Parts: sequence; structure tokens; C-alpha cells
Amino acid sequence: MSIIKVAYPIVFITLLLQAIWVEAAAIYPINKASILVGSSFDIKIEFDQEYKLEDLEIQLNDAPIKAQIKSQPIFISNESGKGSSLIYRDIQLTKPGQYTLIAKAGQENIQVNWDVYSSGPRKVKNVILFIGDGMTIANRTSARVLSKGIDEGKYQGKLSFDDMPNMALIGTSGSDSLITDSANSMSAYTTGHKTAVNAMGVYVSRAADNLSHPKVETISELIKRKTKMSVGIVSDAELQDATPGAMVAHTRRRADKPYIADQLFASGAEVILGGGSAYFYPQSTKGSKRKDDKNLVAQFEASGYTVALNKQELLAAANAKESRKLFGVFHPDNMDGSLDRFFLKKNTVAQYPDQPDLTEMTQAAINVLSKNPNGFFLMVEAALIDKFNHPLDWERAAFDTIMLSNAVQIAKDFAKKNPDTLIIVTPDHTHSGSISGVVNDAKPGPLREKVGVYADAGYPNYPKANVAGYPSQIDVSKRLAFFYGSYPDHYETLHPKLDGTFKPAVKDASGKYVANPKYIQQHEDAIHMPGNLPSNQEMGVHTADDAVLNAMGPGSEKFRGFMDNTEVFKVMVDTLGLGYTRR
Repeated sequence: MSIIKVAYPIVFITLLLQAIWVEAAAIYPINKASILVGSSFDIKIEFDQEYKLEDLEIQLNDAPIKAQIKSQPIFISNESGKGSSLIYRDIQLTKPGQYTLIAKAGQENIQVNWDVYSSGPRKVKNVILFIGDGMTIANRTSARVLSKGIDEGKYQGKLSFDDMPNMALIGTSGSDSLITDSANSMSAYTTGHKTAVNAMGVYVSRAADNLSHPKVETISELIKRKTKMSVGIVSDAELQDATPGAMVAHTRRRADKPYIADQLFASGAEVILGGGSAYFYPQSTKGSKRKDDKNLVAQFEASGYTVALNKQELLAAANAKESRKLFGVFHPDNMDGSLDRFFLKKNTVAQYPDQPDLTEMTQAAINVLSKNPNGFFLMVEAALIDKFNHPLDWERAAFDTIMLSNAVQIAKDFAKKNPDTLIIVTPDHTHSGSISGVVNDAKPGPLREKVGVYADAGYPNYPKANVAGYPSQIDVSKRLAFFYGSYPDHYETLHPKLDGTFKPAVKDASGKYVANPKYIQQHEDAIHMPGNLPSNQEMGVHTADDAVLNAMGPGSEKFRGFMDNTEVFKVMVDTLGLGYTRR
């Protein structure tokens, strides 16, 4: 009896380990992936044990895969000591329908199901996708208060995208985490596939090399391969940053910025405008962040692009009849926000005084791209909304939300004359900010007692905005009480940061982030806020809150209710007819 009692636990543990091994094996694209018919993607099958190629049995819809896919697979007998892998590169499934892929070897049996979908015929000539990076509802509300004003409960105007006729809530979670970053959330928009934090244009596998993970085709690549349309990429961040990078790149790590710069050039996009010049110049150039001698600025120029390096050159190129391709970089890093450029003149404005506005880059892009009679796809990112939400600097985020509204208005004006244009405005993810009341300096007592809520809030007294929608002063006596829900240790001053972007936390001697003492020195009544994030976080973080998408134009009626972020890709490729199959 004792032998039997011992045997049962051994058998149980063995079966448990086998179950864990089988669960760890994987197929990419993942189970329940939706794949556009005719799009290009890689298939990767990962086993947990080492096999010979002849040991593998791979079936696609109950037939051997080799009878249906002609490309020769790449077989890795033991990938990184974790088992055998099989990779099929650049696969296209040309018939819509349900697909089941089953991979067997030894005791391992893995299965995934895919939905391969088609589109209708092309419905629009142009698509303009605006990304308000990290834009949450409170960013929109604060921008509306500052730019339009509110009186007796009624706003005196709307942001340009407030009255778009179609709206949806967008779920943003990635394949590996509830909370997304800009790389995988934007990748969902540009590929229709889920991926993991920090990844773009790939499924994250066990490959050791960042560029060797199974790839999925981006909408830029689809358009270039299947149509004669033009493509534009505009951002006020580094052009190698996650959102613009996800238009062209396939990497596990968004930090591969020299590679992303290379891919921007290789993409053939007709318009590329933004920051990040440090990755376009060779290492011999002062300030370059490359490790090689590539001069991508010179390569763009040699390839027929008009090159603009400041606002004046951009405006000249935008208005030149001969401009058909335009490349512009206006800052080595992220560009400066509108509050600093127009009013405070802080951060790096003094060093780079000739940066264009997002509105000017948008207008320039439309001017150039609209010369193509076959239409265009343009992505415009207001990146700094996110860059300011992270350090809890809501005023700067609000000003850049106003700037986004102005850029969207330019697109709406274009669409009035070109109604075959779909315009989409959406965040890629959200932040945790909310407006809770009004700070009134005239109230007596410590700082927290100056926050009015409910009937005691009243209204802020920002001056009337100028024609561009910006109030000339933000450090007024009655201000919005805007609070973030996720934050590191910091001092809450309830005042705008007039000397540069808020830096809430700094490292102490032990390497943990603590409240930046600078702000208690500036405001002796500042409130110490013990962080609610881990002590290794120096800034606020993204949230899983739904993103609010607005849209107008042909196809926009498909945006309604709650949608997954991959469905934004579906709507765009459907309106462009990129998966149209004649029956």
C-alpha cells in the first residue's frame, strides 16, 4: 500500500508538469486572432522540447500545412535552450474564413483558431488618423474649459472633435497585460493584432533578438504594397517614439530607435515630420544618438524629399507646388509643447525657437499628400499630451489637447471640400486624471482648504482665450483642481509649473523615488503626497480606462458602442478596401 500511496503523488506531479509544458508551448498569431485576408504575417510554432523536423506534424484546416503554404519554413532545433521552433515568413491567406492550425510533436499538441476576414470595396479616398496620446476625458474637459470657457453650466464652444457624429469606447489592453503602453496599443491600430508592452508590429515570442519575433504587416506597408496611395506620419515626439514607430517598425523593444529611424526611411512614406533628429544623423554629428555613419537626412534628400529643419522651411515646402515628398525634423528629442512655445518660453524653447506647431505640420502634410490623385493615409500624433500627463503636469497637457483640436479642425476644413475623407480622433490609451473642483486662492487656511467642491467650487477665472484657443494666463487666482489617481511621491502645489515641466519625484540615496524637494521650497504650503505606485516609479502611469474615439466621414458609422482597439484597424482597412475579394 505504501508504494501505491507514493506513486499517486508522483503521477500527479508528472501530469501537472506535462500540462505546464503544453501550456507554455505557443503558436503565433495567437488564438482568436483576426487576420485581414491577403495581409502578410509570420507563423511561428514553439515547442517545449527538442525535436527533429521530421517529428513535427503541422496541419492547417485538417490538411498538411506544406500543401497550402509554399514558402520553406525555418526550423530551429533548440531555440535558446527552450525547445524547437518552426517559422513561416511572409504568409498570406487569400480566402476569408475560419482557420485552425494544429501543431503536434511527441506528447505536445497545440491549437489556435483564426478569423480571416475580408473587406468591402473601397469607400474613401483619404483616411486621417489623429492620436491624442494618453488623452483621457479630463484632458478634453480641461482643454474645453480653458479654450472655450463655461458660463452658468454651459460651455461657450466645443473642441473640434466634440461634435463628430460617431463615437466609441475603445479597450486598450495588450496580449500580456491589462495596462498597455503606446507601442502595443498603437500597434493594435496599425496591424489589427494584439501584442505585448514595448512591442510593435510583432508577436512577442521567445526569440532572443528584438527583430526576430514573428511579424505582422502594418497598414502603411499594406497601403504601399496594394495601392498607389501616399502615406504621411506626423508627431511632435521623436519620430522614433512608439506611436509613429508603430506605423513602420517590427521590434520587441520600442527602444530600438536607430532601427526605427531606418524603417521610417525604408517605408517610403511621402511625408514624415516631427522630432528625433538625433537618430537621423551619423555618429560623427554633434548630438547624434546613432552608433554608425548613416546620414538619413542626406538619404531622404537624395531620394527626392524636400527637407525642412525649422518652421520657415516647413511652411515654404508646404506651399511649394513642386513638393511631392517632405521630410522634416525640428528637434533632437521630443518637441516642445504649446504652453511653453507660445507663452512661458521654458523647457528647450530658447535652444530651438523655430519649431513648428502641430497644426502647421498637419497642414503641410495635407498640402503635400493631397496632390496624389489616388488618395492618402495620414497619421498625426499629439504626443505631448501623454508626455505631460506622466509627470502630472495637467496644464501643459490641456494646452496640447487644444493644439490637437486645432489640428483636427484643419482636417475637418479639408474634408468639407473632400467629403470622401474619414477622420478618426482617438487616444491610444488613457491616464488617471480627473477634475474635482476649483482652487480658490482667496479661501483662508492651508492649501487643501482652498479646494472648492460641489456648490463651493464655482468657476475658474482664466482669461478669455485668444483666437487659437489659448488663454494668456494660467496662474490665475481660481484654477481647476485637477488630480491624478496614480502617482509617485510628490509635493502637490495646486499651481501651474511656470519654470518648466513638473518633475514630481527624484531618486534618494537608496535609489527609491521620493518627492522632489524643489516644490516645497517654491511653495511652503505644498502638500506632501505619499505615492500610491511602487517606489521605483518616478511618474504617473497609464490606466486601463476606456479610450473615447470620435470619427466622421464615410465608414465612421462603424464606430459605436464598445470596441477593441484592433477593430479600429478593421474599420480603416474596410473603408480603404484593403481586403476586398471579388466573388
